[in-house]
Amino acid sequence: MSKITDQLQKRILVLDGAMGTMLQQYSFSEEDFRGERFKDYPSPLQGNNDLLSLTQPEAIAAIHAKYFEAGADIVETNTFSGTTIAMADYDMEDLVYELNYESAKIARDVADKFTKENPEKPRFVAGSIGPTNKTASLSPDVNRPEYRAITFNELRVAYKQQVEALIDGGVDMLLVETIFDTLNAKAALFAIEEVKEERHIDIPIMVSGTITDASGRTLSGQTVEAFLTSISHIPLLSVGFNCALGAQQLKPYLQRLSNETEFFTSAHPNAGLPNAFGEYDETPEQMQGYIEDYLKDNLINIIGGCCGTSPEHIKAIAEVAQKYEPRKLVVGV
Repeated sequence: MSKITDQLQKRILVLDGAMGTMLQQYSFSEEDFRGERFKDYPSPLQGNNDLLSLTQPEAIAAIHAKYFEAGADIVETNTFSGTTIAMADYDMEDLVYELNYESAKIARDVADKFTKENPEKPRFVAGSIGPTNKTASLSPDVNRPEYRAITFNELRVAYKQQVEALIDGGVDMLLVETIFDTLNAKAALFAIEEVKEERHIDIPIMVSGTITDASGRTLSGQTVEAFLTSISHIPLLSVGFNCALGAQQLKPYLQRLSNETEFFTSAHPNAGLPNAFGEYDETPEQMQGYIEDYLKDNLINIIGGCCGTSPEHIKAIAEVAQKYEPRKLVVGV
């Protein structure tokens, strides 16, 4: 904990960019996703990016290395869908521990290599914990508003398994990200606190929500301030926002967050808004300009990219981040 905190007090740390954007460039086929081990698996596996940590580990390691080379201080593990809940889509619930453990190990090995080469710039691994594909606060059935597809306890159990595997694999911190439903996030945070207590350890926790549209609310209806209040009872390393919006659209919500919290702040926005084909057109230079506005206004401690961002985007962000001091924490808000 102290190592990452020391770094955050000295400078703005750079988080990596999108994993999915990079994996698309490989154009992996169904056979590539399966590899030798899963060649006869009964379910279709193409699209299960987390599985690639087992079947294409060299590609995952290469992507981590590209982000570190671009100037990232922190890479996220390839575990965004690493819960039994999300893996049920591929009938791979039994693989969850291994997927998380191996993903963490791949990122850990690459980070250690870069730290060894340049000890002045230590590299960190964040265990990526996604929101799952179910929501505890909302009904998926408009005709049954009282119905829930998942319970808090089911989420807690699933997240606990993921957290244990990520820690065993060697992550430096846990990143509960892309939160559209804070109740899901609270289940993840509860599970993390359980593991910390059982193992007598402390591990930094990053929390990153998603403002879904111009209403300035999460999908489950919370404002920036309500979201912050909902998760501030946990001792967090940082709180921030990612996904859904580009850096320009995200700024006003980040401003409100920065004014209200005494945690470090983070942001990893998309490369703008998607075009008609669902692709992201914002160039590294454009994104760099929008990010620089954050830095000028002293809003941020950790900055990176989400959907559509590449090592080129992260390089541009890292270059501008070096020129600015990190946001100073507001104590006693």
